[in-house]
Amino acid sequence: MAPDKELIVKKTVFAGTKSVPFKDGTKIHFHFQTRMCDDGKTLLDDSKKMGHGKPLDLVLGKKFKLEVWEAILQKMAVNEVAQFTVDKSLIMQYPFVSKTLRDAHSPKGTRNTHCCAMTLQSEGVGYDDLNSFLKNPTDLEFTMEIVKVEQPEDYEKETWQLEEGEKVDLIPKLKEQGNQQYKNKNYAKAAELYAKAIGLLEQLMLTEKPHDVEWNEFNFQKIPILLNFAQCKLNEGDYYAVIEHCTTVLSSDKDNVKAYFRRAKAHVKVWNFEEAKNDFNKVLELDKSLSILVKKRIG
Repeated sequence: MAPDKELIVKKTVFAGTKSVPFKDGTKIHFHFQTRMCDDGKTLLDDSKKMGHGKPLDLVLGKKFKLEVWEAILQKMAVNEVAQFTVDKSLIMQYPFVSKTLRDAHSPKGTRNTHCCAMTLQSEGVGYDDLNSFLKNPTDLEFTMEIVKVEQPEDYEKETWQLEEGEKVDLIPKLKEQGNQQYKNKNYAKAAELYAKAIGLLEQLMLTEKPHDVEWNEFNFQKIPILLNFAQCKLNEGDYYAVIEHCTTVLSSDKDNVKAYFRRAKAHVKVWNFEEAKNDFNKVLELDKSLSILVKKRIG
């Protein structure tokens, strides 16, 4: 009886410069090239032709759609180039991963964005070579090069990598960092930090039922950060962003004086004089102590 076929066969092309430990959370930066194991070794994808030649990155343990990539990359050293012939049974998800990468690096007008079940049945994934692979799967040959490896403690995690508790702990830190940047008049950097905190809060809110206790707590926490973000945008002259974010605040906190005052100043700058006057009058109604400041602005 013939021996069972190996599902993954490795061939080293260039030896690496350093072996490193791999564990959950390790981020691997790599280039890849994919060829079909047919007579012509048909090229499917080459990362050096995508995204201006930047390497991709993959975080171990985060359920990457193509599990075999996690396995083969861990068989390599930094700066190594190796070819892996992988059995078709392990790579049936490849067309969907490839489609995602191609769409991400294609001009917006040429992206094939439809991928529902009915579309898959009638049209495939939108690329002829990938559709051909779906109909007649073959083994694939992956040429991989590890460019850099970062351990979890050595890089700042992307927000999607964070657990819920980590997000909750990070939000006040981002707010404080934003406040410090604002004091230093680094408004763009402050706005970036506030925006990151707002994004985390909105991610947390998506996991809760709207207007339940936890949702309300996250929303309440978001209001002062939105106001800080709006003030940064006011200082930068991005007046429509100020109007938008102050309006968001007022949808949850209808008597927020700061939101009215900042929105009023933005309305003035874009010549929405009637809206500005209404907001300034609302400021006077809510806080008489601001009357001198307001009267200077509305005459």
